[in-house]
Amino acid sequence: MTTRPLAILALLCGLLFGGLLVFVPPGTFLLALIAVIVGLLVLRTPFYGLAGFALSATFMPLATVRLGVRITVCEALLAAAWAGTAWQLFTQQLQWHWGRTEKALALLMVFSVIPFLVGQVTIHAEGNGTVNWIRWLLNLSTLWLVPLLLPDRRRREWLVNLLLLGNLAMLVVSLGMFARHRNALDMIPLLKHLHYAHPEAMQDIFGGMRNRLGTPWVHPNLSGGALILFAPLAMVLALVRRGWGRVLALAVAVLAAVAIVLTGSRGALLSMAVVLLWMAWTGIPTSRRLIVGGLALSVAMALFYPPLQKRLSTMFDSSNASTEVRMDEYRHFPQAMARYPLGIGFKTDPPVPGSGLLGISNLWLNYIYKIGLPGMLLFCVVLGRWWRETRPQGRTQRPTPANAVWLGSLAGLGGALLTGVFDHYYSFTMVLVALFWLMLGLNLQGARQRPDSTTAGPPPEADPDLTARLGPPGGLP
Repeated sequence: MTTRPLAILALLCGLLFGGLLVFVPPGTFLLALIAVIVGLLVLRTPFYGLAGFALSATFMPLATVRLGVRITVCEALLAAAWAGTAWQLFTQQLQWHWGRTEKALALLMVFSVIPFLVGQVTIHAEGNGTVNWIRWLLNLSTLWLVPLLLPDRRRREWLVNLLLLGNLAMLVVSLGMFARHRNALDMIPLLKHLHYAHPEAMQDIFGGMRNRLGTPWVHPNLSGGALILFAPLAMVLALVRRGWGRVLALAVAVLAAVAIVLTGSRGALLSMAVVLLWMAWTGIPTSRRLIVGGLALSVAMALFYPPLQKRLSTMFDSSNASTEVRMDEYRHFPQAMARYPLGIGFKTDPPVPGSGLLGISNLWLNYIYKIGLPGMLLFCVVLGRWWRETRPQGRTQRPTPANAVWLGSLAGLGGALLTGVFDHYYSFTMVLVALFWLMLGLNLQGARQRPDSTTAGPPPEADPDLTARLGPPGGLP
C-alpha cells in the first residue's frame, strides 16, 4: 500500500521533467534540475544555503541570475536559506534567540518602511524601489541567521573557512589576472561570463582605473573596503590555527595585504594601518612585525610598479581630484538634507537624477541621504548595543582558538567602519552589507560565548564539546 503513492509520485515527476525536456533546451533543463535539487537540499538543511552564500558572496559577489527579477546568486542562496529557516521555525526545529542588538536592528528595519514609502511617492527616477528595499532587508537579516544556523563552534568554523576560501579564490583570480598585463580591463570578460549587470559601467570603471587592481567587486575602493573586513580575521586565525587551516588563513592575510595596496583605496589603507596599530596596542603577538612588514611591502611594490608609486604619492594630496569631489559633496550635503528630510528611499542611489545635487562618500551621511536622520540615529543605536556586548574586557587580548573569531571579526568590523569616513559602501551596497552583518553576527556570538561575558552563553544543545563527540546536526560533514 505504501509503495503505490510513491510509484505514482515518481511517475508524475518523470512525466513532468520529461515534458520539460521536450520544450526546454537541454542546458536550461539541466540548470533548472540542479536548481531544484539545491533548493530542496537547502530547505532541508538551511545551513547549506548560508554556506553557499558565504562562498559565493566573497568569490563572485555580483554574479547574477534572473528569478523573475534580476538578483545576485549569493542573495538567491540567502533567500533560500531563509525559506528553509522559516520552515524549521514553523515546525519548531529551531528556536529564535533575540538579543538587544537584534531587537535594535529589527527597529531599524521597521522604521525603513517610512522612507521607503516617501521615496516611492516623491522620487521620480528609474529603478524598482520595492525590490531594492526588500533586497536591503534581506542583506541585513544575515545577523539573525548566525544564532539560528550556527549554534555550535564546529558549524561556525565551517562558515569561517568558507568565507576565507571565497576570499582566497577571489584574490588568486584577481591578482593572477592583474599580474599578466597590469591592466584591470582583463577582468571584464570573466565578469561578463558571470552575468554581471551594467557592463557599460564596468567598462568605464576599469577603463578609468586600469592601473589599479581589478576584482569581482569591480570598483577598487569597494574592493579595498571588502578586503579590510576579512584581512584582520585571517591574520588572527593564522596565529592560532595549525595545519591547513593556518595555511588558508595566512594565504588570505598575505594576499589581502598585497591587494589592498594595489587597489590604492585611501580608506582601506588608512583603516588597515589603524587596525594594525590597535592590534599592537592590545598586545596581539607579531602585530608589530606586521606593521613593519606592511610598510616594507608597500615600499617594495611602489618601487617595482610606478603607477602605484604615483597613486600613493597623490592620494592624500589636497589637490587630488577625488578629494575635491568629496569636499564638494560635504559642502552640498546640507541642501540634500533640507530637500529630503526623510531620505530619498530606495528607488535610486544618491544623487537623485535631475536634482542638481551630489551624492555623499560617507557611511553615516549616506544613511541620512537614504533614510533620513532618524534612520542614521537608529543605525548608531544598533552599533552602540553591539559594542556594549562585544567590546574587549581590558586592554591586553591574547588570541586563542576559542576567541580568535571574536577578536579577528572585531578588528575587521572596526576597519570596515573606519572606511566609512571615506566611502559609503557598508551602508546600502548589496552583498557587502550582508557580509558586514554576517560578520557582526559572528562577532556577537563569539562575544556572548566568552568565559568573561556577562551575557547569556549558548544553549545546552550548542555545547561545542558535545557537538565534537556526536557530530553536527543536519548531515554536516
